[in-house]
Amino acid sequence: MSATLVESFRANNTEQSQKYRALVQNKLMFNLFLLKSLPMGFLAGLRVVEFTPERCAISVPYRWMNQNPFRSTYFAVLAMAAEMSSGMIAMMHTHNAKPSVSMLVTNLESQFVKKATGLTVFTCEDGGPMLQVIEECVATGEGRTYVCTSTGRNKDGEIVAQFKVTWSFKARSK
Repeated sequence: MSATLVESFRANNTEQSQKYRALVQNKLMFNLFLLKSLPMGFLAGLRVVEFTPERCAISVPYRWMNQNPFRSTYFAVLAMAAEMSSGMIAMMHTHNAKPSVSMLVTNLESQFVKKATGLTVFTCEDGGPMLQVIEECVATGEGRTYVCTSTGRNKDGEIVAQFKVTWSFKARSK
């Protein structure tokens, strides 16, 4: 039964992932999503730079609204962008999933390397392994966790910050 369930999940995921990516890559639809579901992301100026099943890059500008008293981007704004870079991949793989899969951040670790004084782009490249964990969750019916790494870089390619975001996944029973 679990093999059949996973095959059904994969078939549905292929179609739903494409629809979700098209929705996110539409600038107007993405901004409406931010306004509805993550208004602080809209106000902070989060933007999708790249979005594939394996990789997501989210940019956040340094500007007056995002700054701290030390003239750099406030750590919580950086955390929001880092979480979104992994969360967009997780949402893509769980969007309209059959069976339905819940997702939740259960832990966040950060390391700040350099002041963020300009545009910072957070990239997560954990799409493949994350999908495997979600499929295990569907196959077993048990919850699983996955730790994603999101690395923020400035315009010169220097690492500004690195976040480890722990996602929890659980297939919902009917």
